[in-house]
Amino acid sequence: MRPDTPAENVDHTAEAARLERAVGLYPEDAEHLLLQAAAHLELAGDRPGATTLYDRLLASDTPLEKPYLVRALKASNLWEYDHEAEARAIIDGVRAAAPRDPAPWVIVAEALESHDELEAAQDTFTEGTTLLLTDVPEPPYSTLPLLFGRHRVRRMLGAAHDEWDALADTLHSSPISLDELHDPKRIWSLGSDNPAELQAEITRLQAELGAYREALSRPFPVAVLHWSAPELTELTTAYPDLTTEYPSHGEHLATIEASLRELAGSGTPNLGIVTATVPSYEAFAASEASSPTDTTLLPQYATTLAARGLAVAWPPQRGAECWCGSEVSYGECHGDQNA
Repeated sequence: MRPDTPAENVDHTAEAARLERAVGLYPEDAEHLLLQAAAHLELAGDRPGATTLYDRLLASDTPLEKPYLVRALKASNLWEYDHEAEARAIIDGVRAAAPRDPAPWVIVAEALESHDELEAAQDTFTEGTTLLLTDVPEPPYSTLPLLFGRHRVRRMLGAAHDEWDALADTLHSSPISLDELHDPKRIWSLGSDNPAELQAEITRLQAELGAYREALSRPFPVAVLHWSAPELTELTTAYPDLTTEYPSHGEHLATIEASLRELAGSGTPNLGIVTATVPSYEAFAASEASSPTDTTLLPQYATTLAARGLAVAWPPQRGAECWCGSEVSYGECHGDQNA
């Protein structure tokens, strides 16, 4: 289910149950699937059930990829059904741990903000921003909610702009400025009898909604399948018919980059790459009651991997290693326009 699916068309309890069942099929993706399931339970109003899933993840013997994200989500959820003391303790723990992932910072800061703890929310946003963006030449996309959230809270507090606020203004791409979007008095215009004021507010809300939809859609990119050299050798050895699709590993890598550039050039947003393995592909083919030699399965397999949260964004951030695994920077590898 895409996150922009209308809520009235979704049985969140049933969707949560489906995702829990999927953990049995894809245990390696338990963290991603259970976090989605917990989100659906929150939307269904079953906050104790969501807490149970967060606790299940935190008690798992398998190390979590993003333990502080799980803790932050649990804290936010707990506070919504009157477990404030426990939520505050978890929030304090997340802040003290200083995770290098922006998402936990945003979640705990927004939890404070939603309960009118604006000063604490500002401090939390600032701690995360300072930790993750000091001396960073180009803020990663994932840090934008941190900057924008900090800007919003400071606007509500009436604080004067500082360097981080100026950076947020620079990175904000909507035609409606952040100062307008975050204006505390904006809501007053909703009670106006003046059609011009109401239309202006509708325009602002549409811009804000567009930004949210863009952010929500990014975890679900148009994904292109990537095989490492050993995996591709194993694949074509086991299924020689696929050598037509993959003549060589070098051509495979070149095709990926060319396809992504063509998609980007046509205006397709949110592009990503998913890395395949032979056992996973064989299992997918079996689940589709088909043969791995069926090339029509390949894009379906890529889409399935992306939906399981396994896609990485393309193009890589400036200075990051190339997606192909060469350990060379993208700009000196497949990102080299002169290559």
